[in-house]
Amino acid sequence: MVQTAAQSAHANLSGIDIGIILAYFLLIFCIGFYFARRGRTSTDYFLASRNVGWFAIGASLFVSNISTEHFIGLSGSGASTGLAVGHFEWWACLILLVLGWVFVPFYLRSNVFTMPEFLERRFSRSCAVYLASISIIAYVFTKISVQLYAASVVLERVAGWSLWKTAIVLVIATGVYTIAGGLAAVIYTDMVQTMILIFGAVLLTIIGLHRVGGFEALRAAVPASYFHMIKPVSDPSFPWTGIFFGAPILGIWYWCTDQVIVQRVLSARDEGHAKAGAIFAGFLKILPVFMLVLPGIIAFALFRDLFKTGPDGSVLNGDIAYPTLILNLLPTGLVGVVLAALLAAVMGAMASVFNSASTLFTLDFYKKINPNASEGSLVNMGRVATAVMVLLGLLWVPFIHLISSQLYIYLQSVQAYISPPIASCFVLGILWTRLNASGAISSLLTGFVLGAVRFVLELAYPGGAGAADSIRWLVAMNFLHYAIFMFVVCSVVLIGISLVTPAPDRKKLAGLTFATVGEKMDVVPVTPSATFKPAAETAMEHRINIVFSVALFLTVVGLWIYFR
Repeated sequence: MVQTAAQSAHANLSGIDIGIILAYFLLIFCIGFYFARRGRTSTDYFLASRNVGWFAIGASLFVSNISTEHFIGLSGSGASTGLAVGHFEWWACLILLVLGWVFVPFYLRSNVFTMPEFLERRFSRSCAVYLASISIIAYVFTKISVQLYAASVVLERVAGWSLWKTAIVLVIATGVYTIAGGLAAVIYTDMVQTMILIFGAVLLTIIGLHRVGGFEALRAAVPASYFHMIKPVSDPSFPWTGIFFGAPILGIWYWCTDQVIVQRVLSARDEGHAKAGAIFAGFLKILPVFMLVLPGIIAFALFRDLFKTGPDGSVLNGDIAYPTLILNLLPTGLVGVVLAALLAAVMGAMASVFNSASTLFTLDFYKKINPNASEGSLVNMGRVATAVMVLLGLLWVPFIHLISSQLYIYLQSVQAYISPPIASCFVLGILWTRLNASGAISSLLTGFVLGAVRFVLELAYPGGAGAADSIRWLVAMNFLHYAIFMFVVCSVVLIGISLVTPAPDRKKLAGLTFATVGEKMDVVPVTPSATFKPAAETAMEHRINIVFSVALFLTVVGLWIYFR
């Protein structure tokens, strides 16, 4: 085999490869600038005129989530521990059903543009400010930085492209069409990028399986534990208790309350298409286990000599898995296809972050300060805010090389520490009318402190090494178990403070909880163009959505049983 010699080599891009990559950029820019001519109002710019169909919504949900960090992280975990990391992908399938069937009706009927706006209507302005602020900060310091780091590492290893030059090109290229076209440009470029991403990733998986001798040969070539997803409670990474009780908490925050995700379903032409888009995205989320995790296992089986292992046999450099497959398995021409898939992943995810952050800033801060702002000024401010996000992305570039693989993991874990209090407020908020603003803001701030303490201690005492006995348990606890702990504490605070303070005015809860869902809301639209509400789900749409929801649920459960 030539794998050892090829490890440090870069792929020599042929004229065909370069042509495919240039064609990808040209297609994306054409779509982006086409929609730039249509963003006349704030509804056009921030919610794509609220006329998006289910296929585009589902594709955009998928590519907004999948970035090059998944190509590195999922394939690396596949090489290190097998399919277990796929739990997060398959949980997402089920949580997307929760988004479609539980949260979408509330969001569309309340006619909100942003998640902080919904939280403001349910609780208070202070809760909205917290959520908008923490979301924007998290987007800048985790999402953008991690996406650029992962993209640059992969492209530097595969094609030999300079890390900082690659990051600059990606940020500027993504920013150009996002600034110009708003959410419509993002969603419809996402639709194309989804097809490119899936085609490129599936192609590499098929080639890898062929090289290793098929699925059964792959199972025989790696430890049996690689294909058993249900791990014991003592497992340091994927204990079944954390997977089945902690992962859903993270999933509800990310898939049901995060602006980057929910903004896509808010753009639906009606409630039926919003649900169908979430269901379609659920089916797409089955794929990453097979097109990203499985290639990691294939890389380990084919090129085991390239992987460094620790004293316990664990793989220490799993992030080389995906680049190794590209360098060793793909012929001329197909390298360009897979690189286009990688570019589609990072640009799609980054465009979503840019657009959603600008939406939060424009509507949750600028619009509140300047309530009489015209439609034109809102759109212009949205473009300026997006440009600022692009600039912040560029300012990250000089520091990308400082992000070690360990810090990369820490940045990812930040999401586990900000999600429990937000998930608690949204879930319990729509379930119980008695919960009030005092309880909500107390819960959010409690969660912030618990998350910050854990994050700081992790940086100070990696793995609990050197920590005093009194706090070692806190540092060493699996992050999913800690998410459960935080959710319970934050829920207790939310309920306790609410019960000892005055109950909220029921009239203000109209349409915002299950108990008041049928009561008419009396709210002022966030913008002059926001008076239109998406139509309710038709009877036919309802029946179709039920059938596919049941099919998705049974598929996921069946996969869990098969790979238990």
